[in-house]
Amino acid sequence: MVKVLLDPSMYHPHLSVAQEVHKAAELGFRYIELSPRADFHEWHHYPKVDRHQIADVKQAMKDTGVRIWTFNPVFDWSSPDEQERQAQVRNWRRLLEIADALEVPMIATELSGDPNQPRRSESQFYRSIEELIPDFERFGIECTVEAHPYDFAETNERAVQIVRGVDRDWFNYEFCFPHAFHLGGGAPGAPGASVRDMLDYAGDRLRHLHIADVFDHTANVGNRYIVNPPGVDARVHQHNEIGNGEIDWDDAFSALRERDYDGSVSVCVFGWEEDADAINRRMRERILAELGGE
Repeated sequence: MVKVLLDPSMYHPHLSVAQEVHKAAELGFRYIELSPRADFHEWHHYPKVDRHQIADVKQAMKDTGVRIWTFNPVFDWSSPDEQERQAQVRNWRRLLEIADALEVPMIATELSGDPNQPRRSESQFYRSIEELIPDFERFGIECTVEAHPYDFAETNERAVQIVRGVDRDWFNYEFCFPHAFHLGGGAPGAPGASVRDMLDYAGDRLRHLHIADVFDHTANVGNRYIVNPPGVDARVHQHNEIGNGEIDWDDAFSALRERDYDGSVSVCVFGWEEDADAINRRMRERILAELGGE
């Protein structure tokens, strides 16, 4: 059964994790995907949560019935710098201990690394996952990975191939809809792979989704977004509410229903804090109407 998760990123500035558990319950969600925040797991830093915070979150989950289903960390386990890679593996090991303490069954993460050093980054990624396989298997925690814009691999096809290379039943692929126009590999003004084609390519490796809308940065010969200076090494995208973008949602949801998708789905709209509650409620209702679940 599809599980609809709230990414509470828009509440991070003013709510604790325990309070976000209560907010999720207020909005009708039964599950959370906990994205990075400085007092828990932070981008590329050692997790800062202690046993007292863990106890508070456990109590909040007990009080509400809401469960943290996934952590969504960003640790640069593919860093071409070996000392940095080792530090990130240490971060991973601590996060897995925290996940075990909170009975979080899945980690949804990114490839990271350096797109300007893709071969070295890929080698470092495989070194890290080989070191962490015993830890994941000891705790019985699943992992999904996406190719985020500016990771060492940025397309759907390449990310799925990398996942297959790990060749573990518990290590699978996450498709992030707001990154679709990067994942499709289209150059400005040129067509990229469709969402349906990308989901088909992922096949049975598709086990997690990030749901938000986005405008196509490749449209109008790449002139929709102007980034200066010309040719600067940067990426653009948004995490908008469904309908505030250019994803073909009718076809996307149809493709998911046709494959009987039954994995987890995270609502990850960012940057609209002034209307966060209403947006998250509408997103949850739309996903349940299209895919069912809880």
